[in-house]
Amino acid sequence: MNSQLLPSPDVVFPNEYGTTCFLKNVITRPNIEVGDYTYYDDPVDPTAFEQRNVLFHWPEFGDKLIIGKFCAIASGVRFLMGSANHRMSSITTYPFHVFGGAWAERTPPHLSQLPFKGDTVIGNDVWIGRESVIMPGIHVGDGAVIGACSVVTRDVPPYTIVGGNPARLIRQRFDEELTDMLLALRWWDFDREALCGFLPILCSGDLEMVRDVIRDLLARRDQTSP
Repeated sequence: MNSQLLPSPDVVFPNEYGTTCFLKNVITRPNIEVGDYTYYDDPVDPTAFEQRNVLFHWPEFGDKLIIGKFCAIASGVRFLMGSANHRMSSITTYPFHVFGGAWAERTPPHLSQLPFKGDTVIGNDVWIGRESVIMPGIHVGDGAVIGACSVVTRDVPPYTIVGGNPARLIRQRFDEELTDMLLALRWWDFDREALCGFLPILCSGDLEMVRDVIRDLLARRDQTSP
C-alpha cells in the first residue's frame, strides 16, 4: 500500500471543499485536546472553532475539553464550559463580583463560587449533529450519535443515539455483544495502513459478517497477547 495515498491527519483542510478541517491542527489553547482525523464542518470558517464554538473556557477555571479520534462535528455545535455557570448555592445567581468596585470588595471571587463539573470528554467515532449544545462536564462515549439541535445535559453511553432538548436516549445502535466487541476492538487506534485495509469492514452494512470478523480478530489478538 502506498502510504502517500493515505489521508494525513496533519493537514488543516483534508479535501477540496474547504469547509471541513481536521481540528487538532488549528487548536492553540492548552486546555483543548483533539485526536487525529476529528473534523469540524462549517461553511464560514471551520478553523475558528475554538473561538466560536468553545464558550466560556477560561484556563484559570481548570476544566478541559477533550475530544477523541475520528469524530464528526457538524456546523454550529457548541461546547459550554464550566465557567459559563452561575453561583447556585445562594439566594441569588447574579455575578456581582465581576462588576468590580464595592461589589467585588463584598463578594467572593467569581470563579471560586461556580460549581465545578469537571472536564468535558467526547469519545472516539462520535457524530455530533448540527447546532447541538454540549453542557459542562458531559462525557460522551465512543460511537455515540447526537441528533441535530440537541442539548446534552447528561452523559451519553457508548454506541447510543440521543436527541432532543434535553437530549434523551432514542435507541442503542447495536446489541450488547457487538457494542462490547467494538469497544474492545478500538479500531480508531489502528495504524494508518491497518485501518485502510479494515475500511470495508467498518463501512459494511452486513453486521453479522462484521460481527464474525471482529470476533475472530479479537480472538487472535487474545492468543498473541503476552
